[in-house]
Amino acid sequence: MSEETENTESTVDDQALADEWAAALEERGEVEVEDAQAASFEQLEPEGSGGDIKLDAILDVPVTISMEIGRTRINIRNLLQLNQGSVVELDRLAGEPMDVLVNGTLIAQGEVVVVNEKFGIRLTDIVSPADRVKTLRC
Repeated sequence: MSEETENTESTVDDQALADEWAAALEERGEVEVEDAQAASFEQLEPEGSGGDIKLDAILDVPVTISMEIGRTRINIRNLLQLNQGSVVELDRLAGEPMDVLVNGTLIAQGEVVVVNEKFGIRLTDIVSPADRVKTLRC
């Protein structure tokens, strides 16, 4: 079924439901249908000067950031046969950028670096907010 057909059916269903409610309320004498008016709402503006959105409320919310070298799929039989020294082939080539995930959502890609004997990641590409939203809808 196409989106247009669904929207049309939804509008027809909504109108039918509204008509039923109007008839029931009129029957009870609670409201006269002629007096009904469409509701209107003001456009809400972000708080702060210059349209800035206040993010103070969420700045201290913890998130999990992880780096993914690669992935693979294996069946349980092969998984149970893994032991120390086993090699698992991943879907990435050596030298390809790693994925940077925040709470499981891809936000960037980068390359591995060593800083003071600890691993780190240098971000090379940031996923645009529009692309992040697209991945959420899939």
